[in-house]
Amino acid sequence: MRRQKALPTLINVIIFILLEVAALEIVTHHSLLQQSWVAKAGQFFKGHVWGGATRVRSYFSLTQMNDSLSRENSILQGELLQAREMLRAVRLDTMKLQQQEGFSSIHAEILKISRNKQHNYIVLNRGFEDGIMEKSGIITAKGVVGIVTSVSAHHAYAMSFQNNDISISARLGKEGGSGLLVWDGVSSNGAILKEIPLQYLYSPGDTVYTSGHSLLFPPDIPLGTAGQSKVRNGSTNEISIRLFQDFKELRYVTVVHNNSFEEIIEFEQ
Repeated sequence: MRRQKALPTLINVIIFILLEVAALEIVTHHSLLQQSWVAKAGQFFKGHVWGGATRVRSYFSLTQMNDSLSRENSILQGELLQAREMLRAVRLDTMKLQQQEGFSSIHAEILKISRNKQHNYIVLNRGFEDGIMEKSGIITAKGVVGIVTSVSAHHAYAMSFQNNDISISARLGKEGGSGLLVWDGVSSNGAILKEIPLQYLYSPGDTVYTSGHSLLFPPDIPLGTAGQSKVRNGSTNEISIRLFQDFKELRYVTVVHNNSFEEIIEFEQ
């Protein structure tokens, strides 16, 4: 009796297992949902692989681009230097000094200049092999810059006009009184004209020139314009001067030398 009841149960279990296996086989091989999951998983994997490959290619591409840009930048810098040299040559050619009898001139470039001291100096890129001599004046088209004090083969050292130890003989206007022009000790384009006798009248805005009383500088070089004045010791005027040459803008200069300097010094002695 019991065997008759157990047999249908066993058959049912076997049939259930077979149906589950069949269902699992169908799901594994024929389910659209399963295929969709597999496809999505494959796409996700491929996307990561392709994205990684793209990033790798982009990295090497950027490296090549950086190398290319560096080379182009180097080429452009070389061309810029060449252009600057050409511009420098043009500027030097166009900085024509009005030649005065007895003075020779040589163009030079400032290599170093100090501006924040009371005894400022200048270093030029020309020396005695280029014709530069001691006791030469340094000027630009806008005024007086300094005085050469020592020379090597390819460089010259000079005292800047912005130096408490320098004074220049200067004149008010074409026919005005002469005095000593010194740096005001503060500004990059300020000076003071001292020892102008009171009888010499002037107006603010009048031009100040080199007087020609110095062996170092040709006469009539425009230096700046006159401003306000103060009476000193009851007999002379002290006049503020705004220089044409701003020392913050200096780069190219002209070195002038009085060819009769040594002869005149020897004659005076």
